[in-house]
Amino acid sequence: MSVQEKQRLLILASKLGYQTRGFIEAAQRVGAEIAMGTDRCHQLDDPWNDRAWALDFAEPEAAAAEIVAREHDAPIAAILALGDRAPLAAALAARVLGLRYNAPEAVANCRSKLRQREVLTAAGVPVPGFFAFTLSDSLDAVLPRVKFPCVVKPLRLSASQGVIRANNAAEFRAAIARVRAVVESPEVQVTREPELDRLLVEEYVPGAEVAVEGLLDRGRLRVLAIFDKPDPLEGPYFEETIYVTPSRLPASAQEAIVACARRTAAALGLTHGPLHAEFRWNERGAWVLECAPRPIGGLCARTLRFGAARMPLEELLVRHALGLPGTDAERETDAAAVMMIPVPASGILDEVEGLERARGVAHIEAIEITARLRDRVVAWPEGASYLGFIFARAEKPEEAEAAVRAAHAMLHFKLIAELPVEHPATGRLPARG
Repeated sequence: MSVQEKQRLLILASKLGYQTRGFIEAAQRVGAEIAMGTDRCHQLDDPWNDRAWALDFAEPEAAAAEIVAREHDAPIAAILALGDRAPLAAALAARVLGLRYNAPEAVANCRSKLRQREVLTAAGVPVPGFFAFTLSDSLDAVLPRVKFPCVVKPLRLSASQGVIRANNAAEFRAAIARVRAVVESPEVQVTREPELDRLLVEEYVPGAEVAVEGLLDRGRLRVLAIFDKPDPLEGPYFEETIYVTPSRLPASAQEAIVACARRTAAALGLTHGPLHAEFRWNERGAWVLECAPRPIGGLCARTLRFGAARMPLEELLVRHALGLPGTDAERETDAAAVMMIPVPASGILDEVEGLERARGVAHIEAIEITARLRDRVVAWPEGASYLGFIFARAEKPEEAEAAVRAAHAMLHFKLIAELPVEHPATGRLPARG
């Protein structure tokens, strides 16, 4: 089908996701019509003036039924889901509508960290040793099963929210108390995610951490980029900072990671669309930390461009979803880096200083501050949103990395401490940051 026939692309995304705009713009560039589905309140009358469908991603079957019902009035050619919560609704709707997408069972395998670990273990794919328990279990009964150092994780949260390393029993008990406060907070409870009362305990795997960005087509995985994470992610919290591509790992290591990524996608049953996966690499090989049927999060997609026209990743994924030409373009040869600007402490963001100086650093392409002034920002492990993004492009990866570090050093974020106020429903103080 030609672009001129105005295929309709349905984009599913969180109402708060700031990566959505890039995909909308990409769809507009290729001449597609756009339908939006977001997890906004259905009782609000188009508060963002974007005519998006109100969908409840916490109830994926209901969201899929709503998509199917609306499709009769506005036929959909393809669905592209962003973030971690939308893909299951997309998969269920695509199955009914006969659209190419991952099977719902494959998406469900990825949504729960526990289910993903179980599936990969059964397939012989290397993952950290693990077990799960409920918050109602006695820690005295749980502790004998723990191998230190370990990492505690909620089963459903993303962006390393609530992920804490513990090196001994005392740290483990403190970590459980802190993660409990995160998952029982009103902000998390309102998502109505399942399994919020269960936690995953994993063996801590040392080594270099990398991210793989890929694209699946009829079960074949094409690796678009391998990102190094040069800052050591050793805990106690795991807020990510810098991604750099191309990877500087030896070719043999990269080949092993790609092979592991292919085994991972196949074991989970993923066959179509974007894939984002995280791995640890050490002397024992590649270890899967996470695999998700979605594009890279935040604004990080801006780091990847393809072909002579330097087509952004968002457009490549839109073209692939719609079956348009151009998705075989190779990534540009320049190195690229992005810093997800860390939150130094929880508080009210009052002022950002040094932006113009930072933007003048050699190789800096852009700096986007996504946190709004006067808004509350939350540090990890309670937090899950960054202050913004710093982008650099250079001939060599070490130059791009140095540029984002230099620009970040020139920025100063003035935070005002919050006054402790009890939540009216629970009577609890806010989670500490």
